[in-house]
Amino acid sequence: MVLASRFLGASGVHATIDPDPWHANAFVFSIDNAEQSHVNLAHPGDVFYEYLRRIANAVDLVKPAGEPVAALHLGAGALTLARYIQATRPGSVQHAVELERELLDFVLEQLPLPAGTLLTGHVGDAREALGELPAGLEFDVVILDIFSGPDAPAHLACTEFYREAAGVLAPGGVLLVNVGDEPGFTLVSSQVRALGAAMAGVAAYGTSNLFSRRFPGNIILMGRDGTWPEEWSQALVAAGPHPATVLSGLELDGLAG
Repeated sequence: MVLASRFLGASGVHATIDPDPWHANAFVFSIDNAEQSHVNLAHPGDVFYEYLRRIANAVDLVKPAGEPVAALHLGAGALTLARYIQATRPGSVQHAVELERELLDFVLEQLPLPAGTLLTGHVGDAREALGELPAGLEFDVVILDIFSGPDAPAHLACTEFYREAAGVLAPGGVLLVNVGDEPGFTLVSSQVRALGAAMAGVAAYGTSNLFSRRFPGNIILMGRDGTWPEEWSQALVAAGPHPATVLSGLELDGLAG
């Protein structure tokens, strides 16, 4: 049973929110009948979808546990990760950019953010909005969750955009990119190359069997200044979901193609 539905004018499809039949106070957010996010209002620190859990694991490494961060979400969805950050790092300052004007209002009306969340919403194209942020604003983490298949927007799936995104990172900050792809992973490969040309330390994180390129799925690409820390790779593999693999350095070259 659909809890609520909203027409999205820019894409011409409907966004829906459905109760999760297996978990009380939890909901599934979909666009055009494709599930996008899962939100647990009672326990916003619980992240159900695997790829979002991996992004959350990477966010956990940016600063000591419980310490507030500044976060920029490019692609808002149901704000699952914004909820997670507030739940695990109260006092964090967050910004979210969403292309669909109706979507942010719809999500916030139906699925309120945890009390005390400091989040500013922006409506518009991710690249344009990035350039319109107040001068001097820096983020500990920038999360790009827009790509949904091989046909990614060319103005976002490029080195120039990654350089612009890296330009708003605070020292020690990390850029996290969710790349959903089909077998063969042509988009993943192109984005490894693009991100590698923009940032010095790059790694790829995902379910181990995805690196065979034989299955569809989501790979999380991660970039930061300097050499990618091996201790980060070890921590992410240990955090799961299992089995997990992190590739960096020479190991990443094969994925780049």
